[in-house]
Amino acid sequence: MLNKLTFLVGARYGISRRHSQLVSFISSLSIASLVIGVALLVLVMSIMNGFDRELRERILGIMPQATIYQRYGIEEPQPLIDELEAHPQVLAAAPFVQLQGLLAHQKRVSPVNLFGIDPAQEARLSSLKEYLPEQGFEQLSQSSQGILIGRGIADTLQVEPGDSVSLIIPRTGGGNPTPNIRMLTVLAIFDSGTEIDHGLALMGLEAASSLSEFPGTVTGIRLQVNDLFSAPSVVRQLVNALPPGFYGSDWTRTQGNLYEAIHMSKNLVEMLLFLIIAIAAFNLVSTLIMVVVDKQGDIAILRTLGASTGEIIGIFMVQGGLIGLIGTALGVAVGVLLSLCVTDAVQWLERLLNVRFLESDVYPISYLPSDLQWSDVAQIAVTALIISFFAALYPAWRASRVQPAEALRYE
Repeated sequence: MLNKLTFLVGARYGISRRHSQLVSFISSLSIASLVIGVALLVLVMSIMNGFDRELRERILGIMPQATIYQRYGIEEPQPLIDELEAHPQVLAAAPFVQLQGLLAHQKRVSPVNLFGIDPAQEARLSSLKEYLPEQGFEQLSQSSQGILIGRGIADTLQVEPGDSVSLIIPRTGGGNPTPNIRMLTVLAIFDSGTEIDHGLALMGLEAASSLSEFPGTVTGIRLQVNDLFSAPSVVRQLVNALPPGFYGSDWTRTQGNLYEAIHMSKNLVEMLLFLIIAIAAFNLVSTLIMVVVDKQGDIAILRTLGASTGEIIGIFMVQGGLIGLIGTALGVAVGVLLSLCVTDAVQWLERLLNVRFLESDVYPISYLPSDLQWSDVAQIAVTALIISFFAALYPAWRASRVQPAEALRYE
């Protein structure tokens, strides 16, 4: 079926513009459709991979990946930390105090998820230091009345480093309805570009513990694991090995809805864009059918010269494959170029128009990420070529059914 003749004639048909204007137009349209479908699929998959990467590296680099709690607080955290770090899948552990409260400045109020941390230990397993000024963690370790807040909270309260804010922590037990109120100084503002900036604040471990329901204790132990997806099983193993009263949580409970939403969107968009490639392949069917109609005389002459049915099929399979190869190659090139430039292009457009397309109080992050993965590009390219191959089967079979006597009767 495939030999030198089929490749030569098929390639000549594929790149030739000596068809009717309508056939040439539809041929160009089918290539353009394939280019657009492949390019969009590469671009959107890169953006979805970017959101996935930012979730793992930014949000889960700041928020706990896994945590171990004790119902009434942990009085001596260091022995427990040593025991937890002995687990082969635990990379690091650090104590924390978690409180829910309000920050107030003048007449403005913002809810806050407050974490008390030991800056020296927290730096081993948190990426938050990357989004703070150079001396941010050091200032927190030296001040018992200092607090670090996210950019979203700072914008809501309209405060800057050095301003004073009121921290209000409601009491949950003891029959005393009076909340804990503490005046704190904003030491620094972190800007991770994620939704975390609108709700997270940090203060020293001892200062936060004094405001908690059980002063002198820590709420739990934060863990960093070597594999994010093994966090649930690691937590179960650790809790089962600890005495009664301990329990655990992991990121699939605290941030899992966001992760699932990103992956569901990725799968849906992938399916929709593959349908775009399939539609482009149907355009390829139309193109080849019209070429068959336009070239019936040529096909008949080839048959009278001794071309077999298989060679006629091969000619049109080569032509369809050539169109698919050109469209896929151009689509991959355009998609890769867009994926590499989309983040900078969107940021430039935001500066030019003075608008923000993504706000971190609505979306997980405040910019459009892109993570080009060549495995996805290869999968898209192979799929497009396979669809193009199957799309060429029917027109090639129709071409092989052309009868020389009928086609040449009126020539």
